[in-house]
Amino acid sequence: MGVEFHPINNDEINGGDAAAVPVIMGLQLSALVDHVARVDLSFLSQIHGEPGGSFPVEDEELKIILSEVNAHIAAALDNASPLKTIAGGSVANTVRGLAAGFGVTCGIIGACGNDEQGNLFIENMSSYKIDLSRLRLKNGPTAQCVCLVDELGNRTMRPCLSSSVKIQANELTREDFKGSKWLVLRYGVQNLEVIHAAIMIAKQEGVSVSLDLASFEMVRKFRSPLVQLLESGSIDLCFANEDEATELLRSEDNAGPEAALEFLAERCQWAVVTLGPKGCIAKHGKEVVRVPAIGEAKAIDAIGAGDLFASGFLYGLVKGLSLEECCRVGSCSGGSVTRSLGGEVTLENWQWMYKQMQTKGLPIPEPGQFYAK
Repeated sequence: MGVEFHPINNDEINGGDAAAVPVIMGLQLSALVDHVARVDLSFLSQIHGEPGGSFPVEDEELKIILSEVNAHIAAALDNASPLKTIAGGSVANTVRGLAAGFGVTCGIIGACGNDEQGNLFIENMSSYKIDLSRLRLKNGPTAQCVCLVDELGNRTMRPCLSSSVKIQANELTREDFKGSKWLVLRYGVQNLEVIHAAIMIAKQEGVSVSLDLASFEMVRKFRSPLVQLLESGSIDLCFANEDEATELLRSEDNAGPEAALEFLAERCQWAVVTLGPKGCIAKHGKEVVRVPAIGEAKAIDAIGAGDLFASGFLYGLVKGLSLEECCRVGSCSGGSVTRSLGGEVTLENWQWMYKQMQTKGLPIPEPGQFYAK
């Protein structure tokens, strides 16, 4: 029995207001719903895999983790925040941030299950006027991810993707990418066929490609195909956090962030390594910059910090800002999401970001400012 596919009518979702061609298009193979909870370090020690990373789990393990999380929250009584369920995924976080906080028209290419989680994803993303006309609605489950946040604000991710509906490589068309300026991708070895197909079509349409390295666990276990992808010359912009950067050059004598930045910059036009509370380093051509972090001394939740940093950095590129200014905007937007639980920035925290940008002499975005030509 084949999987039924129904295109989503974006005009109906957005009240009949046909959106302009998205400037930035995100490829997220599966729509994803995040279950976010605060837990203590002792609880994390009971979860399979290393704390702080992201690694896939199967359906049954997801159910077990959710059950244990709910029991953990119940046992903590008044001291624990309730489980928070929101539309998620790295790419979705980035394009939502671009649309909500920076007024950049964005869309998503992918697939969504015809279920409760799928409806939640669609409602959330469409509320920010994300173009969902390229999101294929299919019969089957929507992907889910447990996001566990410890006392230090660090996150441990356990996504369940194996049985969820996904977009396939042969479903991608040139119309999915036509007119956009950037394609946002997240590395995943299970997604390589679709990633390669998307990059090939994007390049045919003159679309630049941004890649996030996903997690240190993904880089560690699947470094070889990642390096091949980077060395293909098709990645224009690459984001890595400090742990991913270390894993990328683990076998080298010098495996620090600076060496990783050089490695990435030799293969991409723009390379960025985020360093958490120490800020970030970036390189474009011969220019290298180091920018301090902006935000609270102690993050409430680091979920989405890298994704929202990418939102700000990409806004800077679209705006034509300098490399240092792109990093500063990224630091402001990345800092905004760490002020509350989950990867969705609140209105209050967007206002905080605008104030930080204004203080630092950065251009404040205007809603609906950017459209593809």
